[in-house]
Amino acid sequence: MVISAATFTLSAPTATPISTVSASAETSVASAGSGSPYVALGDSYASGAGLVGVKDAECDRTSGSYPSLIARFFAAVGPRHTFKDVTCSGATTHDFWNARGSKPPQIDALTPDTKLVTLTLGGNDVGFSGVLATCARLASSDRDGSPCERYFTADGKDVLEERVATMEGRVHDVLADIRRRSPHAKMIVVGYPALFPDDGVSCPEVPFAKGDFAYLRDTTKKANRALARQAVAAGAGTSFADTYTPTIGHDMCRPRAERWIESLSPAANTMAAHPNSLGQSAMAASALWQIYKPFRMS
Repeated sequence: MVISAATFTLSAPTATPISTVSASAETSVASAGSGSPYVALGDSYASGAGLVGVKDAECDRTSGSYPSLIARFFAAVGPRHTFKDVTCSGATTHDFWNARGSKPPQIDALTPDTKLVTLTLGGNDVGFSGVLATCARLASSDRDGSPCERYFTADGKDVLEERVATMEGRVHDVLADIRRRSPHAKMIVVGYPALFPDDGVSCPEVPFAKGDFAYLRDTTKKANRALARQAVAAGAGTSFADTYTPTIGHDMCRPRAERWIESLSPAANTMAAHPNSLGQSAMAASALWQIYKPFRMS
């Protein structure tokens, strides 16, 4: 099934395209105080970093984020949900339990009354921003080879694969604590989109060596598989929202009009290697698909 980021609607008769729901609806859903509370957790991919409508400059949290789109969708089509958004650019699993700057631990937003949680977290545990900077720096040493892959596998083991494994254990603990704090919540683990061409082919617009595109693609897939495994391991009431598959063909190498993930030279009001507004809408669509699936709660 192909899900269009711009036109996704639920099959209900009252469904409204999420890309057309006004920002004022988000304000009303956040202040309504009725219905089941929705808490958004996570990093810059969840905060909508770089987009317009900044709600919190310290966390680069914007009204274009997929949680904000979901909240506006709820406001337009169904019973109102209170909305608590504590996503923050740069967040790691450490910030789930600990303060980040002036921001309290993200876990503090959860209550026994929380009925829905979305979570995108783990990329910063792997150090993906630093990895991209390293790959760009090393590219000139072997444009046709895989200097970045060699760097991260120099001692015979894949450092990024090890980081993904460590991240997976931490996400396991995060999900367990969400369930303890909010035992009746639906939990949606929202994965990371397709940053790089799925076929592994390089492009001149992105300054990595040709062979490193496939390595970075594979690392993204490993991270998503780890998140998906933990969503399954968390048991009843938890689901994984695949944002990789619907964004294939809209990676940072695509022409700007087809790009849902920005290149390292991003357009205005976007952030390098992050979803633009269409990318966030695709992530919202994938999350909504899981939210509206029936769940068996224990």
